[in-house]
Amino acid sequence: MPLLKSLGVADPKVSRAGTLPLRSSRNPFEEVPGMAEDEVGELGTLPNGSSCRRRATLEKLVGLAPFRLGWAPGRRAGSPVDGQPRSFLGRVLPPGFRRSSADFGLLARLQGTRSQSTDEVTGETARRLAFLRLGRGPKAPRASLSERVVPAGEAAPEPPPKLPEPPKMKEPLSVLEILSLIQQRELARADEHILELEAEELASSGGGAPGPPKAEGAGGGRRARDVALLYEALQRELWALVRETLAGPGPGAGAGAGAVAQLGQVLVQEEAADGRRGPGAARRLRARWAEAVARAARERLEAAAPGVPGGLAGQLEALRARLLEDLGVVRGRLAPAYPTSLGAFGVYLRGYHGALAEWLGAAARRRLPLTDRYALLHWHNQVYPREVLGLVDLVALENGELGTLLSPGTLRGLEDECITDVKAQTRAALLRVLQEDEGQWGAIQEQPGTLAQDVCELLEEHTDRAPGISQEFGERMAYCCLGGLAEFLQSFQQRVERFHENPVVRELTAASYISRTISLVNYGPPLRTLAERLARVGPPESEPAREAAASALDRVMRLCHRVLADLLFQELQPHFNKLMRRKWLSSSEALDGIVGTLGAQALALRRMQDEPYQVLVAELHRRALVEYVRPLLRGRLRCRSARTRSRMAGRLREDAAQLQRLFRRLESQATWLDAVVPHLAEVVQLEDTPSIQVEVGVLVRDYPDIRRKHVAALLDIRGLRNAAARHEILAVARDLELLEGGALVTPRDRTFFSDIPVPRPPFCLGLPLLLGRARLARPQLACLPLPRSSATQRPRAQS
Repeated sequence: MPLLKSLGVADPKVSRAGTLPLRSSRNPFEEVPGMAEDEVGELGTLPNGSSCRRRATLEKLVGLAPFRLGWAPGRRAGSPVDGQPRSFLGRVLPPGFRRSSADFGLLARLQGTRSQSTDEVTGETARRLAFLRLGRGPKAPRASLSERVVPAGEAAPEPPPKLPEPPKMKEPLSVLEILSLIQQRELARADEHILELEAEELASSGGGAPGPPKAEGAGGGRRARDVALLYEALQRELWALVRETLAGPGPGAGAGAGAVAQLGQVLVQEEAADGRRGPGAARRLRARWAEAVARAARERLEAAAPGVPGGLAGQLEALRARLLEDLGVVRGRLAPAYPTSLGAFGVYLRGYHGALAEWLGAAARRRLPLTDRYALLHWHNQVYPREVLGLVDLVALENGELGTLLSPGTLRGLEDECITDVKAQTRAALLRVLQEDEGQWGAIQEQPGTLAQDVCELLEEHTDRAPGISQEFGERMAYCCLGGLAEFLQSFQQRVERFHENPVVRELTAASYISRTISLVNYGPPLRTLAERLARVGPPESEPAREAAASALDRVMRLCHRVLADLLFQELQPHFNKLMRRKWLSSSEALDGIVGTLGAQALALRRMQDEPYQVLVAELHRRALVEYVRPLLRGRLRCRSARTRSRMAGRLREDAAQLQRLFRRLESQATWLDAVVPHLAEVVQLEDTPSIQVEVGVLVRDYPDIRRKHVAALLDIRGLRNAAARHEILAVARDLELLEGGALVTPRDRTFFSDIPVPRPPFCLGLPLLLGRARLARPQLACLPLPRSSATQRPRAQS
């Protein structure tokens, strides 16, 4: 006690009444209730100069205020009661006694001032104790207990065996101590004590199921509020731990895994407790844990996306990288630390999936440009399933399915917006390209056209990206682009027709005109290929659009081919006029001119694409033979003897061979035309009727468009006048005419004789007056044209 008096501390046992009870008030320095001012004044001052009204205690020196404790008269403060255990800081607690939630509030109020006051008092006390030790000198060494009891020279007796200590009773922790465990991240132990406190509250309330704490005014107990406050603090630490472990493992990955293991243990304990609480009072920490994981995932994804260059495509790439990084951490470090029964990896994966769905849904609701819509659809349908979920073990999920990120209606809306924008943009772009190219058609200085290339690039930009998103979207985009292409080709056809009808174009040189026409033809093959490919990819209703596109291209090609053929045969016509003359039988000059001109013009035609070139050469081949046979069937030269027929047949065979060699060199595929002139030569040369019948039958079989008038003209050329023989030969062609307009239809590219008109066959009068000298002198008068029938003349008379 002298030491306490020297320090200015009053004796805790001495008071005016002989005893000084411990106060249960929160303020250790307030006046004792019931003490009058005169009684306080009689206390006087302490040796250190302080007033007795503010009592100093050892607890004040160490910075701790007294808790609500009981006090036994005649007993020192802090000494244990007989048979009672000593509790925290030497306080005596009755069995089962737990400090109340007032300590919880006291800790919060003294949190900022306790350390400072403790340090100040402790420093002052140390200085006073050091001053008291001055002059006492060094402390003499004390003799050990064995030296004082056992005489010198004798052996020390063996110490008595230690008696086993009685087992210590497990003391319940206070609210502050449980809160301290939570702050130290000893979450499992803290949860165990919270459950014990909750059980005590349940027992004290009469055994009902625990529920949310009631307000104090409504009769809610202090212990229920303690449980609620501790659960709030516990959940704050749990969800903070979820965020911290996702943010990055850092160097202390092992410690983080231990904290995650405690989090999992808490979830297991609380899930078991929920089974005891019942459905109405269950706290459902497992469901709240899943919500916390989803919130942490949302924060992680939102932090990864903003400020990324490259627009939406760059943001989606940043999301992909963040997903792979975080899911790798979850799979490798976090999920193994949780209990297996929680299915931690599936919970994290679903949390990230839901957060990503919210992010993409918000992006889809914005007004995005076409490229961003393409990027969003491609990332949703291809990148995420293949590059994110494809690397994840989906077996870890409970149901094995995550669902779609965006709803089918949202996806359909994005696809419809893409198709609408593509239709509008391609229509304007195709029209602009066509106008720019048309402006160069009439230029004297020819420049290579890029119309077909530009059109294909404009459409393939969309038709190549859409199938990579989904097959259905690819079909819809192909159908949209095919419709735009068909509309463009119809406009292209009209402009080509106006170009060839323009008289200004005729003023161009033949070389420039032919070159520009060839360029227009060359636009056809790539555009035709594109239309066919879009029709194959598109739905079945794409066929009408494909036919419209093909029809427009066919018309352009036929028009340009006809223009080129007309220009060529205008130059060849003088040579064809020399055929089937007397001079032709003995000279090949006319045919040499034809072959030379065709060979020279073929060099310019080589600039044409393969497909239209083959079509043009086949047409030139057919038209050349038509122009060759036309003067023959018109009867320019008639054979009056077998020698003349033999010479004509020989010349026909020679010319046919020369034309065949020419068009073989030009790579003509119309080989069916090579036999027409040799067959005609056989009919001219043969003498017997059956052989002529056979040859006419071959002509009818190979060239179904031949008619009886063509056979009759051929018989007239060879000089066959026998009526019976003519009837037998013409009967072969008569059967074909009976089928005219029926099932026998000749394709356009296989017609030959239908383009060769034949004059009406003459007839012989056979009158007796012509048998005289006049007939012998002028045999040409014996054959006159057939008269018109009365049925033909009657309408004219009426008209």
